[in-house]
Amino acid sequence: MSLNGMSFNWRRQACWMMAFWLFSACSNGPVKKEAYDTPTSGAIHISVDESFKPVIDEQIKVFESSYPDAKIIAHYKAEADCLKDLISDSTRMVIITRALTWEEERFLKDTLTYSPSQEKLAYDAITLIVNNNSKDTIFDLADIRSLLKGTSGYKYKVVMDGLTATSTVRYALDSLLKGQAFGQNVTAAKNSQAVIDYVAANEDAIGFVGVSWIGDQTDTNMLSFTGKVKIASVECVNCDPVAYVKPYQANIGLKRYPMVRALQAVVKENFQGLGSGFTNFLIYERGQLIFRKAYLWPVRMALGVRKTNI
Repeated sequence: MSLNGMSFNWRRQACWMMAFWLFSACSNGPVKKEAYDTPTSGAIHISVDESFKPVIDEQIKVFESSYPDAKIIAHYKAEADCLKDLISDSTRMVIITRALTWEEERFLKDTLTYSPSQEKLAYDAITLIVNNNSKDTIFDLADIRSLLKGTSGYKYKVVMDGLTATSTVRYALDSLLKGQAFGQNVTAAKNSQAVIDYVAANEDAIGFVGVSWIGDQTDTNMLSFTGKVKIASVECVNCDPVAYVKPYQANIGLKRYPMVRALQAVVKENFQGLGSGFTNFLIYERGQLIFRKAYLWPVRMALGVRKTNI
């Protein structure tokens, strides 16, 4: 699917979503259910940004093995769709890459009478991947912006990680292009795995995926990546002299790697239910260790950074 000329007006989208929410509230009213789950038992549906499927799958696996009476049913989808789910009866918890806006939080409180809790879980790097035969493996931010706008001297087809408003698409438009449109060379794959597969098969492709998709899970030091594609080095934003860095955890934590986003859990519960219990698991030791092993930078774990020659 092509994203040619795509330029999201996020304020307009937010207004549309608020109108949708108000219509839903007026038509059906908030649905209140009795609490049949606890922090360690019961079953709930959660909506998760597809960019984080590998690490959240692992989190759920460990959580459910620790609490056999708990069942977390994850639905992986675009970030905008996760937010839509939050105001419906389909989910009480979302895992996305931004906090709720003031308008969204007020709607949940005033209209649906929920006081949402929000927790920052980890930091993720948006990784630039190229084909293994590509000779271009170093890019500055100006290169990346021109690639996305279709004005670059590099003749690459840029592949994003979704057919709709994913968090990666939003980041590229808001943080990199500052609201400008994608060029005609930007296309969308079905999901993150499809981006990797496409880049691996096409020398003229360059892709954007979350770092947890390309980590080498056999490396206990989290210093190597998958061999299916090459990981490009990107201009460091806090380096003197100028340097180009890969999305290693130290570069994420020290804010050397430029394309970083926070991972957030938003829970819509008025009681201590399974959503709250799973969030607590994610923010404490075992959950934070799993984020670390998935190449993300955990927000609550003190990690030492030592200089080494790589």
